Amino acid sequence: MTLRIAFQMDPMEGVDIDGDTTFALAEVAQARGYTLFSYGPDDLAYNAGKVEARARPMRVRREHGNHVQFDAPVLLDLAEDIDVVWMRQDPPFDMGYITASHILEMLEGKTLVANDPKWVRSCPEKIIPLEFPDIIPPTLITRDKQSIDAFRAEHKDIILKPLYGNGGAGVFLIKDGDSNYSSLLEMFFASSREPIIAQAFLKDVVNGDKRILIIDGVVAGAINRVPQKGETRSNMHVGGVAEPVEITETDMVICDAIGPMLKERGQILVGIDVIGDKMTEINLTSPTGVQELKRFTGIDAAAMSWDAIEQRLSTRDRQATRDRQA
Repeated sequence: MTLRIAFQMDPMEGVDIDGDTTFALAEVAQARGYTLFSYGPDDLAYNAGKVEARARPMRVRREHGNHVQFDAPVLLDLAEDIDVVWMRQDPPFDMGYITASHILEMLEGKTLVANDPKWVRSCPEKIIPLEFPDIIPPTLITRDKQSIDAFRAEHKDIILKPLYGNGGAGVFLIKDGDSNYSSLLEMFFASSREPIIAQAFLKDVVNGDKRILIIDGVVAGAINRVPQKGETRSNMHVGGVAEPVEITETDMVICDAIGPMLKERGQILVGIDVIGDKMTEINLTSPTGVQELKRFTGIDAAAMSWDAIEQRLSTRDRQATRDRQA
């Protein structure tokens, strides 16, 4: 296929070409002969019935310090000029993010948006796992202190974190008897009107937090992210170290449980987090780990993602042809 791709993303100039998943997606797309554009969420607009973006034509290369080249910005009608939009900007999952998803949803039936913005918006990464209570750790979402007190009394050591946070920011391990507990709750409640999420602490995190990549509902592979000594967070944003890991039978039970839902909801590239035998998050917004997986295993999840997109476009085109002939 010859496709025109628009990446809605944080500035490509600042990415780490050795680790950034969006860069890997762009690199594979360019190798396939696709035409690439890049724009930020602030460049997106709804304008009198059209969904537009002021985007820069883009070429990438795996060369440190010289990894991207742009041409002058052009105004794109995303329904007419573009085949695929990748919504890849990092959270926060705030009203700006949600508004962008509403605007991109207007492209439904015209331009394929990955991941499907309607379901990204409706499936926040710490809430969507609640649909699968049997495979997640004991979890509480609330602002009610008495409920949090009771949850802590039952589970002793707990994790507290922002409901819409990302990258390990604001994640705290509260051990049984920790005198900072009340002050920490006060800080959470003063800084936001949102509920917080509490989960029973999983001691298996010392062995790592497994990131499993799922492409269009099917397992691609996994890496392990090991926290630094003295740290409970294993996110690579906060110093977690990636290492090879095998996918276990338990992992496959988890993936088989959620895979059909992800495919049905148009989630092309997804990263789930598994500690021990429990899933803690389903990452739909801008999951990472693609480059690490390829280095450790040779599995190219970026290429698999484009294969899935091409398949979806072919299926859509065949259905449109049948509809015209009916």
